[in-house]
Amino acid sequence: MTTLTVPVPNRIAQYWALTKPRVTQLAVFCAVIGMFLATPDLPGWRTVLFATAGIWLLAGAAFAVNCLVEREIDSRMARTARRPMALGEITVHQTLIFSSVIGGLGMWILYALVNPLTMWLTLATFVGYAVIYTIILKPATPQNIVIGGLSGAMPPALGWAAIANDVPMQAWILVLIIFMWTPPHFWALAMYRRDDYAKSGLPMLPITHGMQLTQFHIWLYTIALVATTMLPFAVGMSGLIYLVSASVLGIVFLWYAWQIYRHYTDLIARRTFAYSIIYLSLLFAALLVDHYFLFRLL
Repeated sequence: MTTLTVPVPNRIAQYWALTKPRVTQLAVFCAVIGMFLATPDLPGWRTVLFATAGIWLLAGAAFAVNCLVEREIDSRMARTARRPMALGEITVHQTLIFSSVIGGLGMWILYALVNPLTMWLTLATFVGYAVIYTIILKPATPQNIVIGGLSGAMPPALGWAAIANDVPMQAWILVLIIFMWTPPHFWALAMYRRDDYAKSGLPMLPITHGMQLTQFHIWLYTIALVATTMLPFAVGMSGLIYLVSASVLGIVFLWYAWQIYRHYTDLIARRTFAYSIIYLSLLFAALLVDHYFLFRLL
């Protein structure tokens, strides 16, 4: 009964927290970059606005389902124990209604005001994250973040589809970059939060296979990631601005990954996780700057 007496501003904040806004913002940022890269000219602002809103709403709905499914796990972890569902501030029924409403609204916006391809791709991403990753993979295998990483890597393709009504090779290269970025990004977090994950019962790689193997995997995946970030230049979708930016950002990421592999501390893992977020943001921003500079030259 106490949930009925929560002040409206606090209730809004609780529902907002269900959408994991910081994670959603990064995903939507990558989707918006995909929109701008899909055309040599500036995309129509109405399409960008509606596509951004629809993708944001469906992403928020997926994260709300994630909070619902993992509410007991979240309650056992210091990092997530204050989430609304972990605290019991929002009920299962309320979360299901909230996720259905914003997810349904997002689908309608994408289908009616953008294009059906974007709606179906975004819906598939929702199912991939909320169902295949959260319910099936995450509790079943230490490779959960690798296999399930495809759903989290889809935002650039969603943005590209919104503008071009197509998903060409260039869009899938952007998806591949995020796919390769996800394991070192998330495993760095799992390493310095290993005690939390041990309490959660989730089979995360540092818990099931030990720290040394995880450190080695981070090093290997970072090498693969930096190599993958060279593809936009190799296929002619970017120029020297991006190449130099990707190289400098990649060298820094490789340094962090090497420190994790050879000189691990929780502090370096924490800094690697923080840098990985900055890295992806700057990498995609460099793609955007280079894109418009390159097309001005042409």
